[in-house]
Amino acid sequence: MSENTPGNTAGTTGVPGPVEVFEAAQKRWLEGGAGFGELLAEDAVVETPFAPPGRPRRVEGRREFTDLAERGRAALPVRFEEVRDVMIHRTDDPGTIVVEYELAGTVTTTGLRGAASFVAVLTVRDGKVVRWREYQNTAAIAAATGTLPALLAAYGDAPAG
Repeated sequence: MSENTPGNTAGTTGVPGPVEVFEAAQKRWLEGGAGFGELLAEDAVVETPFAPPGRPRRVEGRREFTDLAERGRAALPVRFEEVRDVMIHRTDDPGTIVVEYELAGTVTTTGLRGAASFVAVLTVRDGKVVRWREYQNTAAIAAATGTLPALLAAYGDAPAG
C-alpha cells in the first residue's frame, strides 16, 4: 500500500483512524464481506454518485447499507480475492482520506474473473466510518461479472438528464 504522506492517522487513544478502518474494510471484503457494517457508524452515509440506473446513489444508516449490501451479494455472488494498487491520499482533515484501489475477484456462479478500479473518500470519527463516498468503474464491474449488456440496457432505458 502506498501513501502520499507518512504517519498513522490513529490517535494516541488507540481509536482507529481512516487508514486503519480502510485496512479493516479490505480484510472483510477478502473474507466475504461479513462484518463490514461493524465499521460504519450508526448514522453513516454511503454514497455512490455514479451508480447505474436502478441503484441508490445515497444510503443513510448502517442497517440500511448492510441490508442493501446483503441483497447485492445474494444477487451477484462475487468472491473478492485481491485489493491491489492501493494509494492513500491524506487531506487537511485527519479523519478523511482519499483512497484509490483495484478490487479483483471471481463470480462464484460463473467462474468469470475480473477487476475494477475505485476511488473512495472516507471520513472516520471515533473509529467508525461516518461517510464513504465511492466512485466505481461500473462498466468494468459489469464486464467482469458478465452483466455489461444489462448495464447498457439500463442506461438506454434511463431518462435523459
